[in-house]
Amino acid sequence: MKLKAPSNRLRDARANARVRRQVDHVESYLSSLQPRADAGDDPVLFFNASTRIHRLSLNAAFGLLASWATRIGGVPTWNVYCHQGMQQCILGTNLQDLTAAPPCSRCIQFGTGLFQQDRTISLTMNLRLIKALREELSGQSLESLSEWEYEGLPLGQLCLPGLRWALRRHHLPDNASVQELYRKYLLSAASLSESFTEILQKRRPRALVVFNGIFYPEAVARHVALRMNIPVVTHEVGLRPMSAFFSHEHATFRQVDLGNDSELTPDQDHELEKVLADRFKGRFSMAGVRFWEEMENLPGWLLEKMSHFRQTVSVFANVVFDTSQVHANVLFDDMFDWLDEMRGVFENHPETLFVLRAHPDEDRPGKRSRESVADWVGTNQLQGRNNVVFFGAPDRVSSYDLIRRSKLVLIYNSSIGLEASILGKPVLSAGRARFTRTPTVYLPDTRQAYLESLRRFITSDDLEVPADFIHNARKILYVELFRASLDLSAFLRPSRSAPGMVDFSKFDPATIEHDASMQVIKSGIIRGAPFLLQ
Repeated sequence: MKLKAPSNRLRDARANARVRRQVDHVESYLSSLQPRADAGDDPVLFFNASTRIHRLSLNAAFGLLASWATRIGGVPTWNVYCHQGMQQCILGTNLQDLTAAPPCSRCIQFGTGLFQQDRTISLTMNLRLIKALREELSGQSLESLSEWEYEGLPLGQLCLPGLRWALRRHHLPDNASVQELYRKYLLSAASLSESFTEILQKRRPRALVVFNGIFYPEAVARHVALRMNIPVVTHEVGLRPMSAFFSHEHATFRQVDLGNDSELTPDQDHELEKVLADRFKGRFSMAGVRFWEEMENLPGWLLEKMSHFRQTVSVFANVVFDTSQVHANVLFDDMFDWLDEMRGVFENHPETLFVLRAHPDEDRPGKRSRESVADWVGTNQLQGRNNVVFFGAPDRVSSYDLIRRSKLVLIYNSSIGLEASILGKPVLSAGRARFTRTPTVYLPDTRQAYLESLRRFITSDDLEVPADFIHNARKILYVELFRASLDLSAFLRPSRSAPGMVDFSKFDPATIEHDASMQVIKSGIIRGAPFLLQ
């Protein structure tokens, strides 16, 4: 880790002091409440070791707020937090030096200020187990490590998404440093599995609440709990600012319940149109990050180029190491496998202009891809193809204007496919997404069927979008924006000094009990109710 300037350290210290003051304020209020006779003794456990180190992130705040909502409902809670419990964690992995130890002291210091100490369970490493298992894993290739199991848990597969995320790439170099990092993840996962087995057997919680359940610490805890028939709730950032998705599944692949209403009401339709108007101008953020300060119209040279082709097809890529890719790869091995097929499609249809767009998150500071679509374009020398135009992550050209000018929209699993359907354009998806469980886009059953559908769509003169695709897409987006995105802005505000991080507002702790989103979170955790606002 790079040493921080004194001014930055002072800034962080002041921000964390503000967080601790509000935490102490809430804890004082919760401690004053009388126990509820009908609540029972079975606790709820909370665990997120992959959401923050020394500053409060959205998901770290979501977990803490959810624990307060649960306690105010009369149910006891315990926060399980890492106390040097892993040889290497995901957020502590240093891309410049994979052998560097994780920043445990800063993480523990910050965690100590977040959690009431008599309600915490500390995770420490089982050094004896790690030493015993290390020999078994030594000298193994990445492929062998990915297949490793411990006590029936597929730890190799559970650790792989976090390894890809930490290294900012899907295809991993099979070298000594990456192998050793993978071994540290695996050994840590084995230690965590033993710890969680013991914790869950002792506490017998009514539920376990974790960050999205994909990164290996939370994935291991989730698997152990489910094996013991303990319900698990996961959470992720929502579509609206300061909002959260909570789910009884993986929060990154939640099922959207459209309800029984056949149409949105006029008021609901008006609400959705207001949000869409902002989104179509780039006025939205995800996980506290706004990708575009503004969007630009399609340049004149592109409009001129389009006029020389029979049609335009827009192609939207995703971030290859994003946790959504765990669910996406059902037709193709990965996004680049799909793009390799697209290269042949580009060559076979010279009459069509293909406009390929990289995901804006691919170039996010601090999270920049090390295996990017821009690199793929360069390696395959697509800049020289007359019928291919590429826009990289930093380009501010409006994706929505591009969709409007396109005959067909191709996605891997990006949510822009949902918006393209709303705009009345046919969308062919190459990967599974949370919205593909409901008819909103075309998702063929096999790779061959996908390629046949693509050829048919490109050559068709009368391509139409089924009316139910548009209807379902609007309903799904409405539900995700206004019912599933649980608004927690009454309790949080963006950090003034660290983009993507948050601070607690100075709120009255009594408001926790009556806030609509907090009531949904409480009911979902305690009673298993859907995490949807009425």
